[in-house]
Amino acid sequence: MIALSEETVPVYVLDDDPSLLKSVRRLLDAAGYNVEAFTSPIAFLKQAALRRPKVAVIDIRMPEMNGLDVQTRLRTLSPSTRVIILTSKDDPLVRSLAMNAGASAFLIKGVGDKELLAGIKAAAGCSN
Repeated sequence: MIALSEETVPVYVLDDDPSLLKSVRRLLDAAGYNVEAFTSPIAFLKQAALRRPKVAVIDIRMPEMNGLDVQTRLRTLSPSTRVIILTSKDDPLVRSLAMNAGASAFLIKGVGDKELLAGIKAAAGCSN
């Protein structure tokens, strides 16, 4: 079995805040991940259905569709994609719903770079 490394892991990031999306993308690019960034849940889901990313980092509050709905649809389109929720509010009910729906992690925006990268690495099953 071939071990995964960051360079081979496709990571999709979905957030309607362009500045946050840009900073997360920079962090993941610098760590060597193969990153695609989206501001639209619809565009995100269309690409995820075609390419089936290994990991998806999803915001909860977005105008077109909330992150929990995206997570549910993604499970149908790409069941092997691991989801990390990255949100601005730690709502216990939302956390519980996301984790019960199979999220790998529930992180609050402002989390340290190391913690976000560790969450992505764990979700992707990287060995290095």
